[in-house]
Parts: sequence; structure tokens; C-alpha cells
Amino acid sequence: MTSGYKDEAPEEDYAHSPFIRKQGNIYKPNNKEMDKDSINEKTLQDVHTKEIDLVNRDPKHLNDDVVKVDFEDVIAEPAGTYSFDGVWKASFTTFTVTKYWCYRLLTALVGIPLALVWGIFFAILSFIHIWAVVPCVKSYLIEIHCVSRVYSICVHTFCDPLFEAIGKCFSSVRVTTTKVV
Repeated sequence: MTSGYKDEAPEEDYAHSPFIRKQGNIYKPNNKEMDKDSINEKTLQDVHTKEIDLVNRDPKHLNDDVVKVDFEDVIAEPAGTYSFDGVWKASFTTFTVTKYWCYRLLTALVGIPLALVWGIFFAILSFIHIWAVVPCVKSYLIEIHCVSRVYSICVHTFCDPLFEAIGKCFSSVRVTTTKVV
């Protein structure tokens, strides 16, 4: 093979890829384009270090049709029974601000402990699934495979000859139908 990168040798001439890649050694790149590419590449990040989106806080649309409650969804005045405009505006402002600050207060007081509880719950659920459920299912499938072989042998040993004999007994029976007018 080759001991380094050559500009004139196309990559198709090699039976398999050369030991040294076009960009150079993985640990010591010999060109600046690789450094720029590696900076521009999106690297896979760990779940614990990924950025969260502070603008779109429901990217999977979990609560699209569940918790969208606005003033107009709760309080509405039919035609002909209107309150004073000032009362209507004050009611709207009171409802909106109260809902906003109560939600913020509740999330500040209860949100973090509930996040802890849900984190523990899903950690336990993942642990049970990974370390108990999947091994039990795999074990069951292995054991049931052995049972299915024994069952298959029993069926072929006992049932096949019986049904074959019954089939031979009834093979000479001919059924004819005639239509009586």
C-alpha cells in the first residue's frame, strides 16, 4: 500500500482504502480543511448536555389540544347580556395575569420536585425494562422454542399417523349430489 497521501492517485485504484486517509491521520490532520469541517460538523451530543429550546417548549406537540385555555374558552357573554367594557377588560386582564403567575408559582414550587419524581420514575421504569423485562422475554422465547420443538415432535409422532390413517379410511368415500326437480 501507500505510506501517505498522494494527490495524483485516485481513490478508486486501491483494492481497499489506504491506511492514511485523504485528510491525514485521524489524530493529526494534515490539512486545514479537515479542521474546518470538523468544527462545522454537527456532533452527536449526550442527552445530558444538549441545548433546550426556550422558545418552543413543546416541540413534539404533546399539549396542543389539552391545556390551551384562554379567557374566551372559559368566559363568554352572549349577545344582549354584555357587562361594562371596563369590567370585561379588567376580567380579561385579571384572568390572564392570574393564570400566568399561578402557573409560574406552581411550576417554581412543585415543578422541580415533580421533575425529580418523574425522573426517578422513568429511571426505574427503564431499569426494570432493561434489566428485568427484556431478559425475561428473551429467556421465555428460548424456553418456548425448546417446548415448541418437543410439541412438534409429539404432533408428528402421534397426530400425523392418526390423521393419515383416518384420511386413508375416508379416501374411498365419494359424495355425489343430485338435484331433484
